[in-house]
Amino acid sequence: MLIKPEHTMPSDAPDQPMLKLNHIALHVNDLKASADFYENVLQLKKIPEPFHDGLHEWFNIGNVCQLHLIKGAPKEIFQDKKRHLCFSVASVEDFITHLKKHKVTYSDLAGKPEAITVRADGVKQLYLQDPDGYWIEINNDDSSM
Repeated sequence: MLIKPEHTMPSDAPDQPMLKLNHIALHVNDLKASADFYENVLQLKKIPEPFHDGLHEWFNIGNVCQLHLIKGAPKEIFQDKKRHLCFSVASVEDFITHLKKHKVTYSDLAGKPEAITVRADGVKQLYLQDPDGYWIEINNDDSSM
């Protein structure tokens, strides 16, 4: 792939990355259930999507990043925990309370139910799955907040 000159870094910003993450797309089976999960459980803000075809839902996941849900996936696909999305929260404990309110189960990295993993750097992590089985890590890494 060739990068055209107008897409290269300005010479006065050598530490600026050439690329920025625009969106993450997840192929889902039940768009309504998935959209409900991301909007109500993960509390992501729904944003307008350009298709208006009933096959897409878009969410804001940061200042310049989006999550795109696209309907049409097979009902069951194996999802490896090592391939996951990660969101940071101010308090893992408060988020656990929120998960329990929505009757969403979670585990630590090893799979122990209702447990959290504490990384070597002290960051707390828990893992849960969306309606399609995609793994999601929730942590309290404040470097990204």
